[in-house]
Amino acid sequence: MTEQSRARFRTEARAEHPDPVLLCLLAAAEHSPAPDPGDHREPPTLDALLAACEAALERHASAVRQAVAERAPAGPEETAALLAAVLGGRERFHGRQSDYRRLESSLLPEVLRRRRGLPILLSLVWMAVGRRAGLTVHGVALPGHFIVAVGGPGGGEEYVLADPFHGGRLLDQEDAEALVERAGHAFSPRLLTPAQPLDVVHRVLGNIRVWAADRPEHARTQLWATELALLLPRHPAQLRLERAELLVRTGDFLGGSAEMDAYAEILDAFDPDAAARVRQDARAARHRLN
Repeated sequence: MTEQSRARFRTEARAEHPDPVLLCLLAAAEHSPAPDPGDHREPPTLDALLAACEAALERHASAVRQAVAERAPAGPEETAALLAAVLGGRERFHGRQSDYRRLESSLLPEVLRRRRGLPILLSLVWMAVGRRAGLTVHGVALPGHFIVAVGGPGGGEEYVLADPFHGGRLLDQEDAEALVERAGHAFSPRLLTPAQPLDVVHRVLGNIRVWAADRPEHARTQLWATELALLLPRHPAQLRLERAELLVRTGDFLGGSAEMDAYAEILDAFDPDAAARVRQDARAARHRLN
């Protein structure tokens, strides 16, 4: 599924209006879970995976539309409370501290299945369901904890903040400031600006990379997350070195060393000492073939 999903990922990432839901679903298609000896079914095709997730999002959106028709919420606060009642209450989308230790918490199909995940994935569910239900829900990329804004641009100037990780608990600005300070940053009103689609995807892939980096046995997971991040139109040049090092760790010594040499050429212009160290690592990778 990798070649097909990567081609679609690259195309969608360069679209005029990239869809973060589709990009996160395509990223999840890269993951190959360990086979269950007792399950003899064929793994789902990419199209089947996308269709199943779209159907799940539409079911949740239908429940929200019905609740809107019944309650006719007046203003962002009532709308956010309605979303919390449906998604956080009836459908039980939420997170726990233990979810940070699971890769599934960063894979959108698994989040839809388990109704558990990291803050950014749960926020993405709120955003996707809200859009399908005709509501204005934006992602807000606070440092260390992603939340949503209900209302705001496209839905009037008024908005309220909600935390899908905690079932949609409403937040005031003091709560948002506390979240930012807890992550070791200074609060600024600009942090409440709606997150851009590709920034959401980059952060999801970054979470996967960090999860895998702490678990050396999952180097291949870190590799595919890094390679997808490199397909985004804007990415740190440092990702090229990360990919090169991961290629070496996963046994592609020639490919990794070639990538290191190419990255060293970039470094030559502004950090010759670092370029020399990278070339030394490239030579060491080639020598491992002997």
